[in-house]
Amino acid sequence: MERARRYHRPLYRIRLAELALGLLVPLALVFAQVDDELSPAWWLEVLVLTALMLTATALARLPLAIWRFRHERTWGFSTQPVRGWIADRLKALAIGTVFTGVAFIGLVGTARAFPRWWPLIAAVGAAVLVALLTFVAPVLLEPVFNRFRPLDDRRLADELRALADRAGVPIRDVLVAEASRRTTKSNAYVSGLGRTRRVVLWDTLLERGGEPELKAVVAHELGHRRFGHVARGTLLAMAGAAGSVLVLWALVADPGDPGVVPFAVFLFTALELVSLPFLAALSRRFERAADRFSLELTGDPEAYERLHVELARENLADLDPPRAFHLALHSHPTPAERIAAGRAWEREAAVSV
Repeated sequence: MERARRYHRPLYRIRLAELALGLLVPLALVFAQVDDELSPAWWLEVLVLTALMLTATALARLPLAIWRFRHERTWGFSTQPVRGWIADRLKALAIGTVFTGVAFIGLVGTARAFPRWWPLIAAVGAAVLVALLTFVAPVLLEPVFNRFRPLDDRRLADELRALADRAGVPIRDVLVAEASRRTTKSNAYVSGLGRTRRVVLWDTLLERGGEPELKAVVAHELGHRRFGHVARGTLLAMAGAAGSVLVLWALVADPGDPGVVPFAVFLFTALELVSLPFLAALSRRFERAADRFSLELTGDPEAYERLHVELARENLADLDPPRAFHLALHSHPTPAERIAAGRAWEREAAVSV
């Protein structure tokens, strides 16, 4: 616990500083009024403003990012060379600029073309864009940063698919992400919608975990699928995107002016920060439901507990995070809470038998 405190406490301060810069940089550009005659074409001005703002934010956060990178290396977690780390940041900046720029071109262009109806059209467009990104991210964006391969162990892959069939959520792919190229930490996740849905195991988890623990992990991810957590999260994000456009409509007199971009980013970031405690609480609720589903599907509370003990040790999880930070930003229950929930389920199961 003491090691975890020494590892995490500085990261909490860095996270708060990153959130603050995410607000302050676009706000500074609003007051600087950098939109004057950046380009003769309105759409190009929107794109230039977007690139300028995202680049400025990345540069403002760069000292924090460098510190975080060195912190991970100091604690023995990062395995990524400096060149790879720089490449990842440049790729993220380029992708963010393209998608954000296109979104703002659509927003400003809609306001210019439909002065009366733009809020409705733009709100629907923002929601559709969120759904589209969720659908295509596993096949277009995730491979930009990670290498994926099918699970080599055919017997284990067949057993995991059988587990998925029992869960009532057949899966197309069980993939292994080569996370060891970046970190020694372990994880697993689900992503995508419809035909792009997949369960992804980090190779670090596959190498260290026993088969019962791997099944517990996959059962947990299947729980997210079974309860539609990805779809519900996407719908919530779509509603948030549409609602943000309507708030912008209420506050901005001329959304057809390309200079609206910095203020829009500031506003959308502020709305996201306000929603973080609610989203974190919802995510923890989803995680608890998926944990319980994993226990019910595998019927193996011992493997469940071993899994969370091993993950806590390997990832140096904070067993006692600051309560305010945990409530506002943590998407998962603490390992102690998850283990306690597993033991409570085991007692309930014993009584019912």
